[in-house]
Amino acid sequence: QVQLVESGGGLVQPGGSLRLSCAASGSDFTISAVNWYRQAPGKQRELVAAITNGGSTNYEDSVKGRFTISRDNAKNTAYLQMNSLKPEDTAVYYCMLTIRVSGTYYPHNYWGQGTQVTVSS
Repeated sequence: QVQLVESGGGLVQPGGSLRLSCAASGSDFTISAVNWYRQAPGKQRELVAAITNGGSTNYEDSVKGRFTISRDNAKNTAYLQMNSLKPEDTAVYYCMLTIRVSGTYYPHNYWGQGTQVTVSS
């Protein structure tokens, strides 16, 4: 089994920065895709950023130029660096990793527990 643990959320003033982390642990596994989602109150969960195993990235338009997704394969950890934060970035942020456990054929999506990000003065 694989467990994901998120950290790094909190309260920050507009214009501030936070870095979210998503650490995977457990059985031998391989991480392919890494995605960060967010869900604001009363809204649907939306994809914020994604990075492939090859390092290709994609961002939701409202965060382009402000957020950076990255991964450290040696540490089995994904990151979301968030700069120039705005009140509209307030949401619960979730990581979702596509992981294939050694000895299995198909990969599965694993979700982090979510971390609250609040941007307010």
